[in-house]
Amino acid sequence: MSTETVKKPSVLFVCVHNAGRSQMAASFLTTLAEGRIEVRSAGSQPADKVNPAAVEAMAELGIDMSAEIPKILTTEAVKESDVVITMGCGDECPYFPGKRYEDWVLEDPAGQGIEAVRPIRDEIKSRIEALIESLTPAAK
Repeated sequence: MSTETVKKPSVLFVCVHNAGRSQMAASFLTTLAEGRIEVRSAGSQPADKVNPAAVEAMAELGIDMSAEIPKILTTEAVKESDVVITMGCGDECPYFPGKRYEDWVLEDPAGQGIEAVRPIRDEIKSRIEALIESLTPAAK
């Protein structure tokens, strides 16, 4: 048996404000991956606070992201991540060869009520479930 520790895959979610979509995605991945994946999120122009409707939508599923704070996107965060998932930030995300990039086209929940945020939340959850399957070997 090898005593070598396998490096956990790491994922960075990026949107403009790091207040809605990327925060929901990071919270889902943190919860559903149960520690098997390192999770980061950031914004190219971070908002002052996380979108209250996004916090409420996640709370409905038992996930508390009320303490999350939008963070600025850094080159280091991109370098340290295996997978970079952008959500509407266009070309503002630095590109490094050898990384897996995905652009998730999702409606921006900014300024929208809980009814509009729920379908966005549910779409993010299904994408996160597929992402976990692609990054973690099947349990034996």
